[in-house]
Amino acid sequence: PFEFKEDWARFKKVTLGHPLIMGRRTQDAIGRFLPGRMTIIVSRTPDEVEIPEGAEAMAVGSLDEALHVASLLDEVVYVAGGGEIYRQAWDRLTHLDLTMVHAPAEGSVRFPKIDPDEWVEVRREPHGEFDFVGFERRAAGV
Repeated sequence: PFEFKEDWARFKKVTLGHPLIMGRRTQDAIGRFLPGRMTIIVSRTPDEVEIPEGAEAMAVGSLDEALHVASLLDEVVYVAGGGEIYRQAWDRLTHLDLTMVHAPAEGSVRFPKIDPDEWVEVRREPHGEFDFVGFERRAAGV
């Protein structure tokens, strides 16, 4: 529901050169394949995902398969949504790199709750209407 020029620029800078995992609906919402990173699309019907010739992209049938392929490409992997992909990946994530908007949003898909017992904020960059915020998962027992 929000588009900020600074957010897209930062997303490009942070993810460039690293695999990017997302669901098919998220890819459809973006409307194009992002250059400079392998986009791994998770779909129940991966054979039906249309990938233009020359795009750095592939479609797989599960998050497990996407994570496996991504780990073969790089040790840094980004999960870019949507809601179901975040839910499936949540327990495996070690870092969160978020844009937190200071306004309510319409819609039915929500990012998972960030439990302060599980996550610690390590960085915050205010930008007026939004902040760029980094979290790290707390070590077990900390």
